[in-house]
Amino acid sequence: MSDSPVSQILRLLFSSRRIAGGPAAPCGQEPCVECFATHRAKVDHFIREGVPIHFVIPAFPAKSPNPRKVLGTLPDFAERLSLEFLQSFCDYVGHCYAPGARITICSDGHVFSDLVGVSDEDVTGYRGELEQLLKAIGSDAINTYGLEDAFDSSDYAEQRAQLTGRYALSLEAIRERAIQDPAAQAIFSGIHRFLFEDHFGRSEGVSRNKVREQTKSLAYQVVQRSDAWSSLVEDFFPDALRLSIHPQTAHSQKIGIHMMRTRDNWLTPWHGVALDEGDGMRLVKREEAERLGATVVLRGGRPSHYIAPQTVRASQLLLQETTR
Repeated sequence: MSDSPVSQILRLLFSSRRIAGGPAAPCGQEPCVECFATHRAKVDHFIREGVPIHFVIPAFPAKSPNPRKVLGTLPDFAERLSLEFLQSFCDYVGHCYAPGARITICSDGHVFSDLVGVSDEDVTGYRGELEQLLKAIGSDAINTYGLEDAFDSSDYAEQRAQLTGRYALSLEAIRERAIQDPAAQAIFSGIHRFLFEDHFGRSEGVSRNKVREQTKSLAYQVVQRSDAWSSLVEDFFPDALRLSIHPQTAHSQKIGIHMMRTRDNWLTPWHGVALDEGDGMRLVKREEAERLGATVVLRGGRPSHYIAPQTVRASQLLLQETTR
């Protein structure tokens, strides 16, 4: 494979790829020629034009409503680290190709907030704080785009109705696709898992089987709206390369990416917390950090992230060594 700017940029991008099936999947360890070929034309288009390579990523909707997973309703250190990763990626592209790259975060919180148990007010607060974080890290390559930017109406329910009316497949088609297509089944299962965890964590006295059945119907609706939002994004940004926070198959038109180190192929910053393990940050669920005996860190008077016990002990030993 030639070491052209296109190849360098794709290799850089694929180094953080979130692939369905993990490392054991085809192309899970090393992208093949076809992996690159799927996206080469779009990268080459921007290079021929001499403009920054444009990526879009439907992401950063709002914090999970499950207190076992997250520290609150606003972005915290997990989001900050993820935004810094995206900005750094754009910086690194600039090393391979002088105009660099830019990323549009297509925030999908209002798209399905009513289905996942998050208020529109919390979604708005989350996006506002996300904008503040972008300013705080000095990002000049990332902008945001949301449902309210796509439609004239100021009513979120009306915006959701317009989205589904123009872009959504029927629920019957969504269900049939999940039965026939293994990749669609994997996406459905992942979203169903998130919804089950979030609803079960807030459904005291309700059986697991009952919550699982209730959230199955919701999961199909989330997939329906998520697909509709994806179609709108493609309509509004037809030339952009498509990133995803969900695991994607090797030769998909969407490239799944990890923005933080994690052992869970599906975990995202808005479903978890940052855990300082001494040798770096890892994304985990809040209950895992607390089970490990980690200590919560406050920044600006708000919970930010956790420090693992071994990190504190290692820091104490290092301090002792440097003060002898």
